[in-house]
Amino acid sequence: MKSAEIENLHTAWPWRAIHTAGSAAPLVVSAWEYGSGEREIWHAHQEAQMIYVTRGVLRVSTPAGIWTLPPFHGIWLPPTVLHELQAVGAVAVRSALIAPEASLAVQEWKQCRVLRVGPLLDALVGTLTGPIDEADPRSELVVSLFLLELSKAQTALTSGALPLPHDRRLRMICEQLLADPQNNDTIELWSERVGASVRTLARLFREETGLSFGQWRQQLRLVEAMTRLALGIPVSTIAVELGYQSSSAFISMFRKVLGDTPQRYLRRFEDTRDALAT
Repeated sequence: MKSAEIENLHTAWPWRAIHTAGSAAPLVVSAWEYGSGEREIWHAHQEAQMIYVTRGVLRVSTPAGIWTLPPFHGIWLPPTVLHELQAVGAVAVRSALIAPEASLAVQEWKQCRVLRVGPLLDALVGTLTGPIDEADPRSELVVSLFLLELSKAQTALTSGALPLPHDRRLRMICEQLLADPQNNDTIELWSERVGASVRTLARLFREETGLSFGQWRQQLRLVEAMTRLALGIPVSTIAVELGYQSSSAFISMFRKVLGDTPQRYLRRFEDTRDALAT
């Protein structure tokens, strides 16, 4: 199995190929850890990849969007999709590279999707990354069950997704907001800077992201808030860093979108993580 030769390709970990008697195409699995802030630069694989988090928060970027993954959430990346990984805090990751012919069910997954990783799927990946005798008939059963469980994995309804536009002018705006989420400049100001009318920018945001400019910026701040909550940053600090005039204004936005206050969201996040880890 070879990774696609796309710019900045960098292989950081030893991948383990699992060959079984009934599998013409190997499954390649791996597990590793990142230190806080570590980044795996843009790269791609010829195979599809399922990558998920068992501890910490991982940010996955593709040309089409950015996903923020909490524990036991993963992302499906179709073959040759460029992506970059960034650790938010200390992160433990597990991954599988899957040749297209390995599973008819997942061949239909042509777009990135966020998956909820249940205890059985996690246990199967853990088994495949550990000591395993490929001559043992049970190894083939483990691979088959892994592929079945993967095909049945629930798509997670996550608010940690941030779509990215393709238009050069919109990318310029989004890149600056990503670097400075507390920026409160109006779309009129951005219109003057990038040389496009307000009407054009508003239309393009809707067409390319499915969101208005204001909704996109709010989603950016929500994603940033989820990340910073996971790092244990106080709500009052997050509110200031994301450009809100008060903690109450930030909490109101958070509750409106997610249905919970930041404190309750974090408690639910921790309860889910602990339940799946046991």
